[in-house]
Amino acid sequence: MHGLTALDLARIQFAFTVSFHIIFPAITIGLASFLAFLEARWLMTKNRVYRTLFDFWVKIFALNFGMGVVSGLVMAYEFGTNWSFFSEFAGGVTGPLLTYEVLTAFFLEAGFLGVMLFGWNRVGPGLHFFSTLMVALGTMISATWILVSNSWMQTPTGYAIIDGKIVPTDWLAVIFNPSFPYRLAHMVVAAMLSTALFVAAAGAWQLLRGKNTLAVRKMFSMAMWMVLIVAPIQAVVGDAHGLNTLEHQPAKIAAMEGHWDTAKPGDKGGFPLIVFGIPDMEHEETRYAIEIPRLGSLILTHSLDGQIPGLKDFPKEDRPNSTILFFTFRAMVGLGVLMILYGMLGWLLRRKDAIYRAKSFLRMAVVMGPSGLVALLAGWMTTEIGRQPWVVYGLLRTRDAVSAHELGPVAISLLLFVVVYFLVFGVGIRYMLRLVNKGPAEGDHADPHADPLPVSIARTVPPLSGSHN
Repeated sequence: MHGLTALDLARIQFAFTVSFHIIFPAITIGLASFLAFLEARWLMTKNRVYRTLFDFWVKIFALNFGMGVVSGLVMAYEFGTNWSFFSEFAGGVTGPLLTYEVLTAFFLEAGFLGVMLFGWNRVGPGLHFFSTLMVALGTMISATWILVSNSWMQTPTGYAIIDGKIVPTDWLAVIFNPSFPYRLAHMVVAAMLSTALFVAAAGAWQLLRGKNTLAVRKMFSMAMWMVLIVAPIQAVVGDAHGLNTLEHQPAKIAAMEGHWDTAKPGDKGGFPLIVFGIPDMEHEETRYAIEIPRLGSLILTHSLDGQIPGLKDFPKEDRPNSTILFFTFRAMVGLGVLMILYGMLGWLLRRKDAIYRAKSFLRMAVVMGPSGLVALLAGWMTTEIGRQPWVVYGLLRTRDAVSAHELGPVAISLLLFVVVYFLVFGVGIRYMLRLVNKGPAEGDHADPHADPLPVSIARTVPPLSGSHN
C-alpha cells in the first residue's frame, strides 16, 4: 500500500480508533458534571427550566456513553492483536491500571446509570441525585486511570526490568508519575471546555431558529459562562504541562517548535517563536519561518534569554516528526486562543444585554461548537506523535512493540474498521445531532418557579424552606 508497512498500518489503525473513541468520553465527562449541576439546581430552586434541560441533555449523554463504551472495547483488543510485544513487555503495569479503571469507574457508572436514566418515578429525588453524582464521579475516575496509564508510558517511573519485562516496584510512583497531574488536569479541563462549546452551539442554533425559550437561553448562558472561565484556565494548565514536557521530553518540545539548533555557550538573546513554517526533517531546518524574536524563550522558559535543546541534539532515530507536530500543536493553541477571545466577546455582549440577539455571534457559536473536540484531537496527536519513536518512552520502541503481522491482514482489518466505524458511529452521531436540533421541550414558558415534580414524586418530597431562586 504505497510503501506502507504493517507497523505503519497498525499505528494508523490505533490512531483511527482512538480518535473516534476520545470524542465520546470527552463529551460524557463534561455532560455528566453538567447534569449533576442541573439536577442540584433543580432540587434547590424547583425551577422547571433545570429539569427541562436535564431531560434534554441526559438523552445525549446516554447516547455518547454507549458509543464510548463500544469504541473503547475495541482498543483493548488491539493491545493484544496489534501490539502484543508491548503487552508482553509492559503489561505488568498497564494491565492492572486498566483493570482498576474497570473495577472502579466502569462498575460505578454502570451501577448508577440505570437509576439516573430511568429512576425518576421509581426512587426518591435524593437517591436519584446521588446516582447522578456517582455517574459524574465515575467519568472522572475513568479519566484518571486512563491518564495514569498513558502518562506512565510518557514518563515511566516506579519499575524494574526483570527478564526483559517491566515489573512494578512502587505503585505510588507508577500512578503519580511526573507528567500525570498535568496531563489529567489538561484532559479534564479540555473535556469541560469541549462540552461547554457543544452546549453553547446547541443553544445558539435554537436561538437562530427563533426558539427563544427560557431553557434555551439558560443553557446558552451557562455554557458561555463556562467558556469564559475555563478557556483561560486551560491556557494556564497547558503552560504548566509544557514546562513539564520540556523537563522530561525535550525532543517533543523541540519538534513542536520546529527548533533545530541549540544555542552555543555564551549566546544571549533567547530563541524566537516560529509562528509559521514548514519543518524539513531531511534537511534539518524549518523553511519559510515567520518568527517573533525571543518570544519562544519567554513562553517555554519564562525568560527572555532562556534556551532549550534543538532537535539536532538528538540522534535522528530518536526525533519525533516535527513536520506533523508543528502543525497539530499550532492547531490546538490557535483554537485555544480563539476560544478565549470567543468567551470574552460573549461577556461583552452579555454586558450590553445583546448576547441572545447578536446573530453574527450566534452563528459564530454554532461554528465554534466542534472546536473543542478538534483542539482535543490535535492535542492528543501532538502528545502521541511526539512520544515517537517510543511506545514506553526511553524503554520500548514502537517498531519493537508491534505484533508480527503481515501487511495484508492489517490492511484488511483497517479497511473494515473504517467502514464499520463510519457506518455505526456515523448513524449514532447523526441521531445525536437530530436530538440537538430538536432542542429542549417547549413547555418551559410557564412560571419558572412552579413546582416541576410529577405527582408521583411530589408526594415524597418534603417542603423546602427559603426563597426560590
